[in-house]
Amino acid sequence: MPRPKILVFQHVPYEPLGTLDPLLKESGFRIRYVNFGREPESRPALEKYEALIVLGGPMNSDQIDTYPNLITEVEIIREAVDSDMSVLGICLGAQLLAKALGGSVGRNAVREIGWYEVELTEAGASDPVLSAFADRQEVFQWHEDGISLPPGAVHLASSPASLVQAFRYGVHAYGFQFHLEASRSLIERWLTVPAHQASLDEERGKIDVQSIRAHTEDAIEPLQRLSRETFSRWIDRFDIGPRRHRLPSR
Repeated sequence: MPRPKILVFQHVPYEPLGTLDPLLKESGFRIRYVNFGREPESRPALEKYEALIVLGGPMNSDQIDTYPNLITEVEIIREAVDSDMSVLGICLGAQLLAKALGGSVGRNAVREIGWYEVELTEAGASDPVLSAFADRQEVFQWHEDGISLPPGAVHLASSPASLVQAFRYGVHAYGFQFHLEASRSLIERWLTVPAHQASLDEERGKIDVQSIRAHTEDAIEPLQRLSRETFSRWIDRFDIGPRRHRLPSR
């Protein structure tokens, strides 16, 4: 019997699946990346995939003139949700999921870059995936935009700088603003990649790269344990098998 397949939307090479990659492979899944940075005209079909993961990127979700693929992604995400496919949006991916569901995205007053606490809502504390978190949980962040909760979505976690840090829509769709997939090497890559230097320069005096590196040494192992537990719970909820007829994109 063929192994089930995961479809992954990637925007830049330095934002991969991270710790999710080995976990999905251990669970027996095949992974197909669609790299919109190299193939902006791609429009993959959802048939034969069990889940859709939409990763982060340095662009904003409203930069559709520069990145018209964002329109395509929102349409495909909506199609995936309508078909009860398991969906996970991370950072930019969470913002695109929110837009696909009728929510909005706007600039926050401050950037969150580095290690920050998020606080579970009452719904988050009882959620089958996010309840792996402590009531106040330290995670890694790298974003400047915030999400307005889509109609019908369940608010799962927040932070002082970004009200909607995590949400669920229906049973199978989750959006995380934070980077639970981050590893030590990924964080170092984000701190040094040229595309991030302008943001780090603008935040000099408020965000200190060396402090982030030092804190990562203590915080990364707890994050990776949390990552494995949380993502395993999400994978366990996959509805593998025939689904109802998929609705057209809208």
